[in-house]
Amino acid sequence: MSDTLDLAIDLISRESVTPEDAGCQETMMNRLAACGFANENLRFDDVDNFWSRRGTEAPVFCFAGHTDVVPTGPLDRWGSHPFKPEIRDGMLYGRGAADMKGSLAAMITATERFVANHPDHKGSIAYLITSDEEGPSINGTVKVVETLEARNEKMDWCLVGEPSSTQHVGDVVKNGRRGSHNARLVVKGKQGHVAYPHLAKNPVHLVTPFLNDLVSVEWDQGNDHFPPTTFQISNISAGTGATNVIPGTCEILFNWRYSTETNHHKLERTVKELLEKHGLDYEIDWTLSGMPFLTAEGELVDAAKVAIKEIAGYDTELSTSGGTSDGRFIAPTGAQVLELGPLNATIHQLNECVSVEDLDTLSAVYERMLEELLIN
Repeated sequence: MSDTLDLAIDLISRESVTPEDAGCQETMMNRLAACGFANENLRFDDVDNFWSRRGTEAPVFCFAGHTDVVPTGPLDRWGSHPFKPEIRDGMLYGRGAADMKGSLAAMITATERFVANHPDHKGSIAYLITSDEEGPSINGTVKVVETLEARNEKMDWCLVGEPSSTQHVGDVVKNGRRGSHNARLVVKGKQGHVAYPHLAKNPVHLVTPFLNDLVSVEWDQGNDHFPPTTFQISNISAGTGATNVIPGTCEILFNWRYSTETNHHKLERTVKELLEKHGLDYEIDWTLSGMPFLTAEGELVDAAKVAIKEIAGYDTELSTSGGTSDGRFIAPTGAQVLELGPLNATIHQLNECVSVEDLDTLSAVYERMLEELLIN
């Protein structure tokens, strides 16, 4: 039983289903205070967040993460209770084990060892922790960043503990993320009886040629860092439930995961041009979830490569694949941002788990990165 495993078990045992924190942050802040960190609670609406910092000088290395987890799903389909952590065959099972309480535990123990060995390190170490990453993400990291920006408190490097690895811990590091843009489209027709279609206008029929054009668009071809932009329709709804009624409206939800070869303004413009081309009567609402970001190179990337090679024994791969993360709120401040955490194979699933051995490896990698960046 390592310190990292002990702390991971403690955090996982707390039922912090988003936006609840269930005392996870207090546990972390107590450990950090013992290392000389100044803690600052930043609660917005129903969301607990904290900013903690050791040191007053630049450069600032920040660990970022979240204590909230997704709902468990059916309890009877878990091999053990999701909030009663259990070790089986070298794996620690529990909700949040991989996403991302295991990373949080590794961050804390890495920091404790580093500070004990290097109490006079250069610069500052900081923590930005939220309980709103798995939820709407409106009262969490984004609000903390706004607070820091308002007082001109900057991060130079930010390591987000999202589960980035695929086969072995540290084999993949996320050095960027695609942007995410959403739309809710309502196409208007005229409700009527299916036996008298000449007296109605079926919006499903009207919108189909438009959708055919929309799914055929090649948005871009990507670049050296990002795959091509992708578009997906996620929901279509229309009708009253009756088989003999032509619907009056059709609602469609769709999403882009887009590269740096385009932007949300271009995506919106293309959609509007197609809507006008097909002469549709419509309303559309847009929601930008996050713009793409990229840390192609720099000290943080270099430190991660060195640490993973020395601790794990292999070269890491830089990737921008996957969904969004809170890194999208931090990168616009000018900070270099990387995501490095355990394997993502079981995140959000039943029987979520993390390798016990990987937790200690991850903690050692984090500690080595601190040494690489904050030791002269």
